[in-house]
Amino acid sequence: MSVGVVMLVHTAFDRAEQAVRHWVAGGCPVVVHVDKDVDRHTYDTFVAALSDLDHVLFSKRHRCEWGGWGLVAASQAASTLLLEQFPDVRHAFLASGSCLPLRPIAELRAYLDARPDTDFIESATTADVPWTVGGLDRERFTLRFPFSWKRQRWLFDRYVQVQQLVRLRRRIPEGIVPHMGSQWWCLTRSTLQAILNDPRRKRFDAYFKLVWIPDESYYQTLSRCHARKIESRSLTLSKFDFQGKPHIFYDDHRELLLRSGCFVARKIWPHADELYATFPVKIPSVPAQTEPAPATIDRLFASAVDRRLNGRQGLFMQSRFPNTDREKGIAATPYAVFQGLDDLFPDFTDWLSRRSGAEIHGHLFAKDRVHFSDEASTYRGALSDNARLRDYNGRMFLTNLLWAGREKTHGFQFGPADSQDIRWMIAKDAQARIWVVSGAWAVPLFLSGRSAADVRAEAARLQRIENKFLKILRSSHTRARIEITTLADFMQSPMDMLQDIIDDIAGHRGQAVTEVPKMADLSGLAGFLQDLKNQGMHPFLTGEFTGQTQRSSNDVDQPKPYVVGGK
Repeated sequence: MSVGVVMLVHTAFDRAEQAVRHWVAGGCPVVVHVDKDVDRHTYDTFVAALSDLDHVLFSKRHRCEWGGWGLVAASQAASTLLLEQFPDVRHAFLASGSCLPLRPIAELRAYLDARPDTDFIESATTADVPWTVGGLDRERFTLRFPFSWKRQRWLFDRYVQVQQLVRLRRRIPEGIVPHMGSQWWCLTRSTLQAILNDPRRKRFDAYFKLVWIPDESYYQTLSRCHARKIESRSLTLSKFDFQGKPHIFYDDHRELLLRSGCFVARKIWPHADELYATFPVKIPSVPAQTEPAPATIDRLFASAVDRRLNGRQGLFMQSRFPNTDREKGIAATPYAVFQGLDDLFPDFTDWLSRRSGAEIHGHLFAKDRVHFSDEASTYRGALSDNARLRDYNGRMFLTNLLWAGREKTHGFQFGPADSQDIRWMIAKDAQARIWVVSGAWAVPLFLSGRSAADVRAEAARLQRIENKFLKILRSSHTRARIEITTLADFMQSPMDMLQDIIDDIAGHRGQAVTEVPKMADLSGLAGFLQDLKNQGMHPFLTGEFTGQTQRSSNDVDQPKPYVVGGK
């Protein structure tokens, strides 16, 4: 009878009864504290269910509320009874009704027998470890907290603010240094007796009654005054999420719990039938003296917290969806946006698909419909080519398209004639690579055969839209990689940009461009642009387009040598 158990119970009494029987079968006496808020009938039924066990006692009941003194008072009453009634107990193990022994209890007893003078209690100063999540750390020891955080939240917050405003500070009792840690401890008889029989206990209790969440600091602080040897860790596996709420273990955590090597786990879902049928394991899964190793599963919990906080690249969580810019990444895969190139090269989309092996779409945001890469009416994920459906939320349309085809690099055409709802999205997305030939919107107008006077208004409209887009791309908020060149500059050396595009999309698979897309016949474009100027519409985004510039465009079928290296 080297280990005794203090168990705090307030719900799931059928599972608490099962846990009590596990402990008693393992040779441990148990003192149970039942929350005073539990009705009398439920309490009497629970006591009667355990009446056949000789080594089970029930302590005086206290009202237990999270963050309040009642939890400490409950453990004090149960611990006192345990030490009085079971003099052979050398270690007292604090557990709850939702705790479940994982390894044979005989292994826990043998483990503690080999360490008769060691107290296992997580205990660290707030200055050393910033464990608190969304709350108070040092101030929980220097302010007063007479109001319930759950039931009297308004009074709780106002009283804290008043104390902070008037700079009211409590004096910490002489002889103690506040420590914090997990409330689930395993203390030696000598340490626990010293805490309960300390002549200064009334003073300490009066102080900790007004500390916030005293069950995480009372024993953690006082054990430092009386223990001979402390190992600052808990023998109970308990994990907390980023909000400080305990993780709940379900049936699908079975292998995880087996791997942990821990003696006890908390908090077990009451309906986890498989866990309650499996644990404590009948045949030891690890050598009896194996140390508990919660660190072996810490990586998985850290990964789970990261997934919950940040999600996955290009995938929106329901809880994060309404909050702009809180996503981990807009797109699931790198993608390219081309503006103006398909105006100059009618077969640019097909050419780039062949050369790069990427999924190159047409104008996904065209006003008439969505032009997918294969011109199908639907794409993966049941995305429709209906423009009205797309424009209901263009940002999520693009996000879903990239997620559905995330195994490949995507690219699509974009222009001032398209729906412009996604401009800021692609500009702020670090996954985007944007190539713009500004002023290329003039080419379709020129090829239409209409006079400059007829297209003047349309040219002015397209230029205004493109100019707004270019201002966004040059914003300090832009995270995409941008390459902007005017139509005139592009015509001076079109192969440079085409080669850059292939290198960027194809990566190490990129090769020198030997096959080039066929450029539209731009003979007379310089005169057309001059006519626009004469009509009072200045196409400044095209750059200075001259006759010499136009003659250079005739050389596009003669690619420059692609030099990889050398002197």
